[in-house]
Amino acid sequence: MADDPAERPAGGQTRRRGAVLEEAILDAAVEELTESGFSGLTMDRVAERARTNKNAIYRRWPNRLALGIAAYRRLAKSVQPPDTGNLRDDVLEQLRRANRHWSSPLGSILRDLLAAAGGASELMAQLPDQSADAVASSWLTILGRAVARGEAAPEALHPRVATVAIVLLRNEFVVRGVPTAPDEVLVEIVDEVYLPLVRQRGTSAE
Repeated sequence: MADDPAERPAGGQTRRRGAVLEEAILDAAVEELTESGFSGLTMDRVAERARTNKNAIYRRWPNRLALGIAAYRRLAKSVQPPDTGNLRDDVLEQLRRANRHWSSPLGSILRDLLAAAGGASELMAQLPDQSADAVASSWLTILGRAVARGEAAPEALHPRVATVAIVLLRNEFVVRGVPTAPDEVLVEIVDEVYLPLVRQRGTSAE
């Protein structure tokens, strides 16, 4: 069987295929994403850096967004929810972590990917800790610990209640377009919205 020209690297390099070529493409995409952001990521530049043909990329990732998400997955690391021993500090620390991440260069890439995905759930699910299920799981863990400690009633353990703080913080970035949220905003979200909501769920009639 003849060699596929799409798998053949430029410059007389040894031909690569399969996982080896995929690794080279992803490495190149990560470097491009880090240097130029999602707006600067192009199939041409990734192909040139990976010393391969654009067709070899399209055979694995159908478009620039899919490749960008795959590259971002290599950069992002999952972090366990905080466990400080009380609900207020856990929620505040989780918000501070998210704020630092979304304010960072990597967070800027994430925001661009989220905007490009346009809320498409199948694409969001590929982003580490950004799918609806992953976000809810992390926050339900925090709230579940509070319920176990007696800080919140079991009725508070609902995905929409658990995630309201992170949704409000995300709005600061997505809707208001802020580069970072001041810490007083995070404290306000926790003290004026999140904790009163959680406490109210424990006293209202169901």
